[in-house]
Amino acid sequence: MTGSHPARRGRVLASAAALCLLLTGCAGQAAPAPDPAASASAAEAQRSREARAAEASASRSAAEASARAARASADAERSAAAAASAEAERAAQEAERIAEEQAEAQAAEEAARAQAEAEAAEAEAAAAEESARIAEEERLAEQARIAQGLDASPPVSFAIPAIDAGSELMRLLLRDDGSLAVPPAEPGSPAAWYAHSPSPGQMGPAVLLGHVNATDGSGGVFARLTELEPGDTIEVEREDGTLAVFAVDRGVAYGTDEFPTDEVYGDTEAPELRLITCDGYNAFTRTFEENYIVYATLVDAY
Repeated sequence: MTGSHPARRGRVLASAAALCLLLTGCAGQAAPAPDPAASASAAEAQRSREARAAEASASRSAAEASARAARASADAERSAAAAASAEAERAAQEAERIAEEQAEAQAAEEAARAQAEAEAAEAEAAAAEESARIAEEERLAEQARIAQGLDASPPVSFAIPAIDAGSELMRLLLRDDGSLAVPPAEPGSPAAWYAHSPSPGQMGPAVLLGHVNATDGSGGVFARLTELEPGDTIEVEREDGTLAVFAVDRGVAYGTDEFPTDEVYGDTEAPELRLITCDGYNAFTRTFEENYIVYATLVDAY
């Protein structure tokens, strides 16, 4: 073991000597001088790489910022759209509620108006019915009054609108021989009331007489008596101021030897009127061979 130590020291010393020689040889050679252009080019390339890197980094940052802004805008738009949709839905619901309330209010108003109109119509109908009832009662009372006849009051004039006839009325009685007197026959002579008959409007048959022609051949006061038809009216004014209105029942021609005395002068169940004139003129004998009689009944008095 002791003998091995000098060898190891020799190897170590040899290695150290070789290292010393190597270092001495390296130090003895001169290092080459640096190239300024290459250094500048390298620096410029380095700066270009750095600038491009910075530009790329800035572009990435800008892109990331733009993407974030776009996402934020999209999020905002989605939020706004959701809010608008919610608002539209709320507005639609509110509009529907208001429309329903308005429809209900309008329906209630129309129902109330219809009810009011129905009540008004019912009230009007009731009033009309009451008026009709009162009018009917008055009509029946008037009919009853008329059916009983008016008090006695001599007539002063008459008018027949349908044939444009009328005049003042004379009063006639019987002749000394018991025959009925007749009114004068001169042109324009009036008709006459037979004063022994009831006054027009009294219960019974009032009798008026008039000529069909005058002495000069012109028409008399009863010239158109045969033209009267059922329903035509005859108005007689009385001294008491009452106007007695009669409606024509019929007109009948009788031969002079067939005069219906009882039918003309007999009692009646209502106030009636008789208008008597001549008819059936015979040109050969120049005489009238008939009497024409109009029968009428009292229908009103005021």
